[in-house]
Amino acid sequence: MRENRKSPRSRSQEPREPQEPQQSQESSARLAAALTAAVEHRWPVVPGTVLCGGRCSCGEPDCPAPGAHPHDPSLLAATTDPRMVRWWWERQNPDAPVLAATGSAVSAVSLPAAAGARALVYLGALRLPLGPVLAMPGRYALLVAPYSLDALGEMLAQLPLVPGSLRYHGPGGFLPLPPGGGAGRVRWVLAPRPAADGGVRLPQVGPLLGELVEATVRLDSGRSTY
Repeated sequence: MRENRKSPRSRSQEPREPQEPQQSQESSARLAAALTAAVEHRWPVVPGTVLCGGRCSCGEPDCPAPGAHPHDPSLLAATTDPRMVRWWWERQNPDAPVLAATGSAVSAVSLPAAAGARALVYLGALRLPLGPVLAMPGRYALLVAPYSLDALGEMLAQLPLVPGSLRYHGPGGFLPLPPGGGAGRVRWVLAPRPAADGGVRLPQVGPLLGELVEATVRLDSGRSTY
């Protein structure tokens, strides 16, 4: 009986079209986003932690923000230097989310997503100038010009009620930037627009603050603060 023999060229050895893995595409998108934020927007950026088997790479078993905060390097290392940015996302951790350090070049106020969407409609009707707006998991963040904590405190003190669900991303804070990471996707609702002198157009927080508080209170309680 004649023995059947397989061709010495197995199926696994057949030539295939090169395909870029999805993970590589996402890593490239994060590097591009980090460079855009650092170089074009002039926002200091730093890599965030990642999720490893459902746990945060910071090593804390009870991490309050797994896969969504700076750790190594720390927030103090945030930079606009494109060489450092490339090293972080090309060599150190391509999967790390992009975090923008707030306080020096950009700040923000964030609120629950439903209140944020309502506030955007109302602010647009009032024709108030808006800057970039981020959609994060469960929240909207309105990016504004840098503010000091003292100035923010004075503005909040003039309001009749300040809901606890409103958050302030000022000095010492950070924001995740698109495309996000293991903690959830991040996207632009309103994309950054270039300013005449470079960087990004950012409104002052004062004219927006009252409306953001009002939208959040209405969502939480169903009634107005005024």
